[in-house]
Amino acid sequence: MKAPRFWARNAGGVMPALLSPLALLYGGASRLHRSLQWTQRVDVPVICIGNVVAGGAGKTPVAIAIARMFLAKGLRPHFLTRGYGGSLKGPVRVVLDVHKFAEVGDEALILAETAPTWVAKDRVAGAAAAAKAGADIIIMDDGFQNPSLHKDFSLLVLDADYGIGNGRMLPAGPLREPLEAALARTDAVVLVGKDDGSREFNRLIISKPVYKAMLVPGPKSEQLSGERVVAFAGIGRPEKFFASLKQAGCTLIQNFSYPDHHVYNADEIMRMVERATAADAALVTTRKDYVRLPEEARLMVAVLDVEMVFAAPEGLQAALLALMKARAA
Repeated sequence: MKAPRFWARNAGGVMPALLSPLALLYGGASRLHRSLQWTQRVDVPVICIGNVVAGGAGKTPVAIAIARMFLAKGLRPHFLTRGYGGSLKGPVRVVLDVHKFAEVGDEALILAETAPTWVAKDRVAGAAAAAKAGADIIIMDDGFQNPSLHKDFSLLVLDADYGIGNGRMLPAGPLREPLEAALARTDAVVLVGKDDGSREFNRLIISKPVYKAMLVPGPKSEQLSGERVVAFAGIGRPEKFFASLKQAGCTLIQNFSYPDHHVYNADEIMRMVERATAADAALVTTRKDYVRLPEEARLMVAVLDVEMVFAAPEGLQAALLALMKARAA
């Protein structure tokens, strides 16, 4: 889905109030669901990268950055995801050039470019399969609100610009659960973006460590620097991608926004290709959107990759390696 405007902080309007009864039902159902599930452990440490709002806070780039930390130390991280939008229930290990996004979801294909990735609706079964296949640490992309698999370390990802929106529960606002409840269960917070100290969640007392990070254009972004571009994105908050294009030195002629995980049809693709051609511009999208395009359409589209860069990665890396030593002991 695409985040509605009334979810934003100070957006106003009557919709949040009208949807409040549904938000109460959603919150109650979520609490009941979590209370009825058993929590099980697996033989290797599990790190959960989650968020408290619906939409793009930056979980997947954080998961990839953490996997790279472990890979640099000679460890064997495996990703675990439920494969949102995919048809396979799993557990199944993603094979690039074999599995398609319709089978495993778009995020799984992106994760698999960095480390072995498992798709499983049953998180415990997926984690067990990863451990059996040689993982010495499992990184869950999402699953913070799912209690079925024990988490040894949880990271809550917050967007410094968007915050918690209007602070209301779904569907009246973007919250999956109250922020206070999420903070009570997390071990640390990753704050993504520039923080001016005035955001709503900053007025809460956060006793957990806070690691600051930024989404930046990837190393190949210089190939698009100075180019005129027409951009499209079907992610939680497309405006973040359009801002990254400007940061990379692109001149943004026009942009097209679609709901998260949107599946593009031929008419939509051709409309954007024609607009880019008429403007003498490159047609650019995100990696997540690119893997959802038909093979023939990919030849007409460029990708701007982004990556998560931590301001002080040493602190987070030390905490994660300490977790590994503790579990090994």
